[in-house]
This record gives sequence, structure tokens and C-alpha cells, in this order.
Amino acid sequence: MALSKRSFKQLLLWLIEGSRGGINRGRIIEAIKEEPLNANQLCNLLGVDYRTIRHHIDVLEKNRMITPVGDHYGKVYFLSQDLEQNYSDFEEIWNKIAKRLKNNGRK
Repeated sequence: MALSKRSFKQLLLWLIEGSRGGINRGRIIEAIKEEPLNANQLCNLLGVDYRTIRHHIDVLEKNRMITPVGDHYGKVYFLSQDLEQNYSDFEEIWNKIAKRLKNNGRK
């Protein structure tokens, strides 16, 4: 069942801004937008522990933000069609977070 644009944005807000781990999920989305990657490649690129990456991938996949292609360790992740269509909502949320982190002396 497809979410309305408003519901999708609310889900993105919760996944990226409103919950622990949102920063890592945002970084994963950004990385996958640039180039489809597997979990190990995301680990190396983002400098995050493999189990942490797997957890966030599972959350993003469960919430239909990313789509896997392939099997097991070779699974490569792409943005879901819904996220592709609503990427401007992600960018709006992500830019707001980046601005807040910059103002707090992080990033």
C-alpha cells in the first residue's frame, strides 16, 4: 500500500530526524543516492561498524526507503521508488539537520 506524500514525509521525519540513528540513516540514504552499495561498502565509506550499518539498512528496508537487489552479502541497495519520487522531502529534512549540527559545532 502506497503512502500519501504527507504520510511519507512524516515517516521520513521520524526515521531521520525523530529517532536515534537518524544521522546514520541519512548518511546511508545520501551514499546510496550517489551510487548503489552493499553493506560492506557502506561500512567502509561511512566508517561505521558493520552491525550498525546492517541495523540501519534493516530499518530503512522495512520502511520501504531502500530496495535490495541480489542475495546475501552481495545485496546491493538502491533508493526505493517512493524515496526517489520524494527525495526533495529528504533533502529538506537533511539540510535542516545539517544546519542544526553546524550551529552546534558538529559536522
